[in-house]
Amino acid sequence: MTPYHVTRDIAAPPGAVWSILTDAERLSDGNFSIIRIDGQIAKGARFRLWSEVDPKRAFPIKVAVMEPELRMEWHGGMPLGLFLGNRQFILTPIGTGTRFEMRETYSGPLKGLITKAIPDLQPSFEKFADALKERAEA
Repeated sequence: MTPYHVTRDIAAPPGAVWSILTDAERLSDGNFSIIRIDGQIAKGARFRLWSEVDPKRAFPIKVAVMEPELRMEWHGGMPLGLFLGNRQFILTPIGTGTRFEMRETYSGPLKGLITKAIPDLQPSFEKFADALKERAEA
């Protein structure tokens, strides 16, 4: 199943949600399906992420887009664009709260082959969104 997508309405302003999304330490506390992040989450930064989905593998990620309190994109994949993953985080103000959306899409010539080997990420997306909602509303 691709692309992966999750949405949550969060009873907290975009600034509160954003502060969690950009805090590597908070994201890797075990509640977001992320085991570890080495590096900072900042525009243009590169970091490595270990996920519960594949705990032995480090995913190299670049923060390609960062519009504070609105949108962030993480890009990763293989050299020469053979396979690319794009994860988007979108925050939309709704009243005094925030609509959070996260989606992941894939592209590149090896997309068909590689996506067959990727486990279902939807449970991980749901866990991430639930943890974000819980933390931001606390």
